[in-house]
Amino acid sequence: MHRNEPPAEVDTTHDAAPEPAREAVERLAAESRARLLALLAAAVRDLALAEDALADAFERALRTWPESGVPERPEAWLLTVARNRLRDHLGSAAVRTSVPIDADRPDARAAEGLAARGVQLDEVDVDRIPDRRLELLFACAHPGIAESMRTPLMLQVVFGREAQQVASLYDVPTATMAQRLVRTKRRIRDAGIPFHIPTREDMPARLAAVLEAIYGAYASDWLDQRDAVRESLADEAWGLAALLTFAQSRAPARASDPWPPIQEQDTALWDPRLIRQAEAFLHRAHRLGAPLGRFQLEAAIQSVHGDRKRTGRLDRARLLQLYDGLIAVAPTHGAVAARAAVLAAEK
Repeated sequence: MHRNEPPAEVDTTHDAAPEPAREAVERLAAESRARLLALLAAAVRDLALAEDALADAFERALRTWPESGVPERPEAWLLTVARNRLRDHLGSAAVRTSVPIDADRPDARAAEGLAARGVQLDEVDVDRIPDRRLELLFACAHPGIAESMRTPLMLQVVFGREAQQVASLYDVPTATMAQRLVRTKRRIRDAGIPFHIPTREDMPARLAAVLEAIYGAYASDWLDQRDAVRESLADEAWGLAALLTFAQSRAPARASDPWPPIQEQDTALWDPRLIRQAEAFLHRAHRLGAPLGRFQLEAAIQSVHGDRKRTGRLDRARLLQLYDGLIAVAPTHGAVAARAAVLAAEK
């Protein structure tokens, strides 16, 4: 494992893999990679090392499953192989870059080395793999990590985006973003940042970046609405849940390319059930009594648009008031442009 290079992506195009094995690996890479990575990284507190070990496990699957068949519990198989790879790496006196792996053998040689480092790779029952992605999100949002890198790190590590895709969102060269991500992962390792959900006192310092990553993932169509809502929490998170649900309610009206502007969409195509659910989320956020944040304000704006389905008219005065509040909290170009469009439509 070359620690000064970006981690290898999971290559699911291995020439030797026939269709069933390759399809199984592709499905697991899409559905299970983040859950497995969160478990491995929490054990060793080293994202890059955990990524390398998991990539090795996927590569081994592509080499062995075509002959042996897809295991009955493929996630457990991948986790076991990756943990053995970590044992070989951490338990040896000198770090080796190529070690034969046997997913079924215990590695007693590594026990003392792992214990000395506080690594507890055997704590997880491979037959009942928990979901620790939320802990991974909050580890990426630790105050010890540069604020500008928290959301990009989550987008890559938890939501599986390549450095090129993350770089395009931030309008920087791919090589620049890749190096920043490598340095940030090294910071997590060197600082020993723990992987756990922070206390109530520590939550505000991390929550904004977590919500930004969830929102960015949804907006880029990398995460479905149900997953985004499930990962959200606290007052502003209920606002995010409302915002995403409002957006999902209008999906049938966005079938054309490019999407029609919201004010031109056919409200008959909007899902009334999702609109009601979004309103319930927004009311729940409001009942918590905290000052309105970005996501609550954006959801309230969507609520005004959603009300057009019921009344047949758009309350532009209310929209302007909400956009004024949004610009005061989050003065983005999009918010300023949207307010200007509402103002122009009134004239």
